[in-house]
Amino acid sequence: IYKNMDVYRVHHGYEGLITGQLEKMSRGSVADIIQRGGTILQTSRSEAFKTDEGRQTAKRVLDQLEIEHLVVIGGNGSFKGGYEFSKLGINVIGIPATIDNDIVYTNSIGFDTAVNTVLEAINRIRDTASSHGRIFVIEVMGRDCGELALTAGVAGGAESILIPEIENDLEEVIDKINQGNRRG
Repeated sequence: IYKNMDVYRVHHGYEGLITGQLEKMSRGSVADIIQRGGTILQTSRSEAFKTDEGRQTAKRVLDQLEIEHLVVIGGNGSFKGGYEFSKLGINVIGIPATIDNDIVYTNSIGFDTAVNTVLEAINRIRDTASSHGRIFVIEVMGRDCGELALTAGVAGGAESILIPEIENDLEEVIDKINQGNRRG
């Protein structure tokens, strides 16, 4: 936009690309988004984009608008889609932005904020748990990646942390939590 280039945003990720949910951006349309958390674009998973037909449809949408470059903002699933799309001749750039933090060898925009938000919630929940003598189970997002749960759990002093990468015996987990509860 700054260099007088046409920039479009795609609502709802690859699904929006297939269905043509693109919006031309202007200085005015981006003026108030820098401080907003999450995504103003809205996200979604797209089964259709996983097919050759879906990707071809998305490419036709880009071709109609004479778009030659695509900036993919997301995690490993988004990057996999970007890689597949690059095979169709679209130049793809990836920006890691996911609370899952599942892009290897780099930091991901949003992960640190997510960890700190979870810690704020843990601290508030801990106050209630202590005053009422209760045990709380806290679930966070992360799909198949447990880094958010692990990082926030360690920082928050969790008695037990379950992540999808490690198989757990629930009876052992319950015993460990009960032992911690008895200790106070």
